[in-house]
Amino acid sequence: MPFEARPLHPVFAAELTGFDMRRDTDPAAIASFIEAMNEFAVCVVRHDRALSDDEHIGFSRLLDPIEGARAMRIKGTGQRVPRSEIVDQSNLDKDGNIYGDDDRRLAFKRANRLWHTDMSFYEVRATYSLLSAHVVPPEGADTEFADLRAVYDDLPETMKKRLDGLVAEHCYWYSRVLGGGPEPTDEERRIRPPPARHKLVHVHPRSGRKSLYLASHIRAIDGMPDDEAMALKDELMALATQDKYVYVHKWSGPGEVVAWDNLATLHRATPFDDQNYVRDMRRTTCREREV
Repeated sequence: MPFEARPLHPVFAAELTGFDMRRDTDPAAIASFIEAMNEFAVCVVRHDRALSDDEHIGFSRLLDPIEGARAMRIKGTGQRVPRSEIVDQSNLDKDGNIYGDDDRRLAFKRANRLWHTDMSFYEVRATYSLLSAHVVPPEGADTEFADLRAVYDDLPETMKKRLDGLVAEHCYWYSRVLGGGPEPTDEERRIRPPPARHKLVHVHPRSGRKSLYLASHIRAIDGMPDDEAMALKDELMALATQDKYVYVHKWSGPGEVVAWDNLATLHRATPFDDQNYVRDMRRTTCREREV
């Protein structure tokens, strides 16, 4: 490997020292990076400055097909970041001003504080997400991750048998409202595809390990009454987010990039004073196949 992987948690997550996403882009370096992702599922890379959007997108394209379509936006949301491949995870409007506390666009963004997996509400799932720091608040705004492979490994055999073959329905708007957002308008509902269905347990395609596939987006489980389905989901979420499975990432400043594997982890944002501090984070998202 052209870098050293320094573990950040007893179960998963590592900092890759000596790696640079602007420079280490040849096939051997990318193969080593993916190998590290297969082992650790969350990898931190620090740079001396924030990646440009072109650098961010360029590296991401080397991993898997990248989400590049212009995302349909919440009503009233303009485009602050000019590249359609970038998901703007800031608390800023198109003019660079902090959203007001009563702005429905901020309310939907705050739903990211629920444990989730990126884009599980699409049929073609997300593989890697790469979150690049441009402006970091002076306090708060950590990002938490949970290793769903380790969680599955530790499940009792009775639970593994119960989960075998179960399929869950993932819905974007379900989690937005669950997280405190308002009911979407009819127009907003139309801009999102129908809910997607995925197995609760799958085999991770690159590592071959079995893993849970969970998200706050889950609103139903096939063949199960709603109350029973939500009770099972809540039980699995509680198991998965125990401290022994969770890595808390404290952002150090611009130039830091955290990459995670959505097919092996859960994650969530944590609160900060989003009325007084700017948080400018930009995410690219890779997909299982070209969309």
